[in-house]
Amino acid sequence: MTSDEQLILELQKGSDEAFTELFLRYRERVYGFFRRRMNDAAQAEELAQETFLAVLRAVQRYEPRATFRAYLFGIAFNILAAHRRKSGLNATQSDSTREDVSDPSGTNPENVIWVRQAVDRLDVAEREVLLLREFEELSYEEIAKILRAPVNTVRSRLFRARMALREILATTPGNLGGRK
Repeated sequence: MTSDEQLILELQKGSDEAFTELFLRYRERVYGFFRRRMNDAAQAEELAQETFLAVLRAVQRYEPRATFRAYLFGIAFNILAAHRRKSGLNATQSDSTREDVSDPSGTNPENVIWVRQAVDRLDVAEREVLLLREFEELSYEEIAKILRAPVNTVRSRLFRARMALREILATTPGNLGGRK
């Protein structure tokens, strides 16, 4: 299997197949990135497409200083920030009434709702670090590059986010089937 970094270098040389492969590898993850942060599924899809268009437009400026994955989610993060600015939203506003509550893993949809509501109650900086780490599965170093923050800041925000999430879930009535 060709690495993401090799594919982006091939894309710089004009390979349509390289772009197709990168798109297929990341389309669901990029869509999920936006979907976890907004209520409107169609808007999430549009921003995901905009992300891949931005990759195409900026491909010649790509330098392999970071992983392609960090580069891609950095673009997605910037597009989300621009969308929020244009929409008059700020990073502290979140959607707690998302439409998609199903979980393909077979988890009880009610539990998914509880966890999402708990995540939405986190401080914005902690919430973003938690989402990037747990849902986008990025490394501490990749998150630090995206957020332009030191790795130790990422670690401490993630620790605080996990502790706060644990506390929220433990004190929420009816959480996860009544477990505390």
